Amino acid sequence: MARGTRKTAVLKLGGVGALAALLFAGGLQLASAGENGRPATTAAAQTVNCPTVRDKLPAVPAAAAAQVERELANLDQEIARQNERLARQAVRPEGGPNFVDNAILGPLRSKRVAALDRIEIAFNRVGAQRPDLDALATCGLN
Repeated sequence: MARGTRKTAVLKLGGVGALAALLFAGGLQLASAGENGRPATTAAAQTVNCPTVRDKLPAVPAAAAAQVERELANLDQEIARQNERLARQAVRPEGGPNFVDNAILGPLRSKRVAALDRIEIAFNRVGAQRPDLDALATCGLN
């Protein structure tokens, strides 16, 4: 009687091991599959592509230099922030087909318009010719 119990226990253990191996293999296959069961691709995330500002500025008056540098740093930080957001979007998409335009590029343009206006005002405050930077506000994607 003891022999029959041991044989049953071994068979059960073998069945559990086979089931575990099968589940593990299936899990690996699912983990490597992308959307709709197709293989996942590791495409690079899109990045924001904005016109450069520093090289388009006329000579910056010394009295305006600190304000201009602050605003140029703000522009760079905002681009970096939106690139991080695009990277997250590539991993875990959110929103609909217009999400990038409405949630990333639109607000980025508004922030760039404000920063470029502050740069223009900094020039104007010290009596220098106010540069026209409006064309540098709109960004696209790489």
